[in-house]
Amino acid sequence: MDAQLLSVLQRLHGVDLNAHPALHTHARRLVLDTLGCITAGLRAGPVTELAQRAAAADPGNFRLKPGGPGLSAANAALILAMAACWDEACEGHAGAHGRPGVAALAALLPMASRLTYGQFLKSLVVGYEIGAHMGASLRINPGMHVDGNWPALGAAAAVAHALGLTPAQIVQAVNMAACQLPMSLYWPVRSGDTARNTYLGHAAQLGQSAALAVASGITAPAGSVAEYARVGLGKPPVAFDDAPDFQLLKAYFKPYAAVRHVHYGALAAVALRAAIDLDTVDAVVLQIYEEATIYCGNRAPQTPLQAQFSLSFGLAAMLRWGRLDPWVYREPQFQDPALRALEAKVQVQVDAPWTQQGLRGARLLIACQDGSRHEHEVTAVPGDAQMPFTEEALMDKFLSYCEGSLPAAKTADWAAQLLHAPLDTQPFPFWNSPQEKTPC
Repeated sequence: MDAQLLSVLQRLHGVDLNAHPALHTHARRLVLDTLGCITAGLRAGPVTELAQRAAAADPGNFRLKPGGPGLSAANAALILAMAACWDEACEGHAGAHGRPGVAALAALLPMASRLTYGQFLKSLVVGYEIGAHMGASLRINPGMHVDGNWPALGAAAAVAHALGLTPAQIVQAVNMAACQLPMSLYWPVRSGDTARNTYLGHAAQLGQSAALAVASGITAPAGSVAEYARVGLGKPPVAFDDAPDFQLLKAYFKPYAAVRHVHYGALAAVALRAAIDLDTVDAVVLQIYEEATIYCGNRAPQTPLQAQFSLSFGLAAMLRWGRLDPWVYREPQFQDPALRALEAKVQVQVDAPWTQQGLRGARLLIACQDGSRHEHEVTAVPGDAQMPFTEEALMDKFLSYCEGSLPAAKTADWAAQLLHAPLDTQPFPFWNSPQEKTPC
């Protein structure tokens, strides 16, 4: 495992973003999309309260917004990662079965004022590549949640790279984090408690501390990732493909505020919605791959977090409202009687061929009281490799998620900087220096 990691890191060490325009563009879009999710998540009451309490207990120089309370780097990483996933609209990677970018970006942002945008993006790429490989290799056991687990390894790689460590030292930082990976439970998702939203923040903090420890001369044993897999997971890590391609190019962006598994049924519902009188719906059948039913089998969800992990709720919300965004999880929409009646009618079935072939997709069948039958199949959603998000769509999502936090003109200007500012600039230094003019 160490040899594979070192090989990947040595290759990444020589990467020039300007020589890889697709990678460069996708990295910028990842920053834009994640910052939009962060901006929306920072409006949540518990996130705001935790930021205030963390600043009071452990003050620092990082500010989530100009004039806001100053946070330490570790607490900033916690809050940023929590905000990013609060509405479940942030990026992911199908091969990693999780989101390698959030923890890496949250761990890096407190260092952003000391890095050029080019340095920041390069470190993010390094962290993403390692995180994605680790996600594919360290498949968590049933009952565990990915967010507090292997994303810490990518965060460690990102911060170690930003600190200027060598590829061999970055391997040490990854091993350092592997020695102390937590076992994060899926249990809060089922119960609907937001403890799960702290997991990526913990991963970002662990990545920071591991990188700083190695930079200080503290050592970690070789082979720690494999040893973690043996002891913590009870199985050897899966050998990952270290071919010279970029995992970041496989990162997807979400059009909807829900777990990615929910998107396929939701998109199928979009296609059928206009042709159906919802008052006459008799039965709804969703056929989908097995993994989706394991992670998103919540029925009659009573909290937004449960609903974000619910195939039946996401499908019903799309049929009822024609949208699946943070608005749907607010009252009175969330407990709307018509929505709840629709959700109760949804039957979820496993599609064996898709499951056996490792494919993602959904088939939606709706029967109405007048005898009509409606069917639609989806095998890709916006953000998948075969249906990439356009820059315009990402901009629209960013503007929408920043609404209520920033004026529209300033939001658009900030987005333009994140997408197109020269690599030698700093499009977000104000978070560490409130006296400087903000980019938005």
